[in-house]
Amino acid sequence: MSIERVRAYFRTLGREGDILEFPTSSATVELAAQAAGVIPARIAKSLSFLVEDACVIVVCAGDAKVDNGRFKAQFHCKAKMLSHDQVSELTGHAVGGVCPFALNPGVKVYLDESLRRFDTVFPAAGSSNSAIELTCGELEQYSGSLGWVDICKGWQQEEG
Repeated sequence: MSIERVRAYFRTLGREGDILEFPTSSATVELAAQAAGVIPARIAKSLSFLVEDACVIVVCAGDAKVDNGRFKAQFHCKAKMLSHDQVSELTGHAVGGVCPFALNPGVKVYLDESLRRFDTVFPAAGSSNSAIELTCGELEQYSGSLGWVDICKGWQQEEG
């Protein structure tokens, strides 16, 4: 079970006890927000893509949507999400529990700017009913992120 891998990873950091396990599903942004008692935007969803035959995870805010033009400018290819079957095989986590922790070797993680507006966010923790509350700095550190990207739309405040 991938939550066990995530739990073991956070045990090495002294944070295992911070993993939240819910009695209901948190497999979607809406369900996770209800379970955690926060607005959907604070759910840090992990989106998995195929980039040059490698798995890339982009963690973004729950209210953000990938902008195909920005994705292509950043990764030099069209945004192609993993199929349902590829997700577990390539990331090591099942759909609904994909997170940027305890991933299979070779998976690259990036964090989207849409997360930075929050003091804390709630990424999944390896199962369809778990999460962990982290600051953006902690998320960056614990995920082994390769950096921050700006590839999402739909979350920015209207200007003017």
